[in-house]
Amino acid sequence: MRGAGFWLAVLSWAAIGCAPETTPAQWDFDSSIRALTVAPNGDVWWAGSAGLVGHHADGVWAIDTLRSPKGDTPAFRSVAVTDEAAFILSIVSPALLYRKLHTEDTWSVVYTNTDSLAFFDSMHFWDNREGIAMGDPLGACLCVIVTRDGGETWSAVSCEDLPPAEEAAFAASNGNIALRGDEVWIATGGVASRIFRSPDRGRTWEVVETPIVQGGAMTGMFSVARCDEANGMGWGGNWEVMDDNAANKIATADGGATWELVTPGAGPGYRSCVQYVPHSDCQSIWAVGIPGISRSGDGGATWTTEPDSNFYTVRFTPDGQTAWLAGRGKVACRPVQH
Repeated sequence: MRGAGFWLAVLSWAAIGCAPETTPAQWDFDSSIRALTVAPNGDVWWAGSAGLVGHHADGVWAIDTLRSPKGDTPAFRSVAVTDEAAFILSIVSPALLYRKLHTEDTWSVVYTNTDSLAFFDSMHFWDNREGIAMGDPLGACLCVIVTRDGGETWSAVSCEDLPPAEEAAFAASNGNIALRGDEVWIATGGVASRIFRSPDRGRTWEVVETPIVQGGAMTGMFSVARCDEANGMGWGGNWEVMDDNAANKIATADGGATWELVTPGAGPGYRSCVQYVPHSDCQSIWAVGIPGISRSGDGGATWTTEPDSNFYTVRFTPDGQTAWLAGRGKVACRPVQH
């Protein structure tokens, strides 16, 4: 299932690798990129429209163009990486989940969903064996699939085990899922915007109400992030009124059991992705979206915004020193200023 692949050489990591003492770098690609992740070893992976998948390692981009069994180029908005393999998931029916072992050069389809309503939003792994992906409802519940064997096979969580859901989710940044320990949070949006929680890697579930703006087709959480056992943040807003900041940011201090608005009526409006900077004691937070890149150094109490448009998603290297961003036709890295 691999199309024509090609290699794009760039300057060496030492020259432009976004180490703290260097200037930012940016690369342009013919793809709208909403799925981005940084592996524990610092490698960067992204997946976007036009079937494109990118992998940055040792100062070089490797770019693949994937084709479906029918020969078209899927649009991807979910990407995940383990120590053994990389995974990408297309959005709409037939939804295709590809896996590529790090020891191999080819991608293979390990899961297909042909339901006409299939629409997948996000995918993450707890470890090398167990992972989870979620999509909009198929029937009375969210479409949640899990793997217990390193991504070789995937199975759907039964609606008998999931709370009922009328809302959907936004495939805006691969940010609908947050993991910590054995727990998982899933953020929804639209007619309702809630947190679906599992304490045991997707085996049992409950749902928690939130005060974020909701009820409209383009309102609610677009992203959720977790910092530690207690603290997390959800962010979104109203995509149709992006400067509305009345109720677009929420936070929890009790492990997701309850949520409160953050700076209602102040700070940035709509953003499609929120992430904590590692090793910052939950104080350094970035939120990115079409209106710009917003940063907080005090846990979300105050914000500064850089009006750099059309970034959709952000992730950090494990040491918290480098931010990687992706958006419409571009991927960039920037040093993190603590």
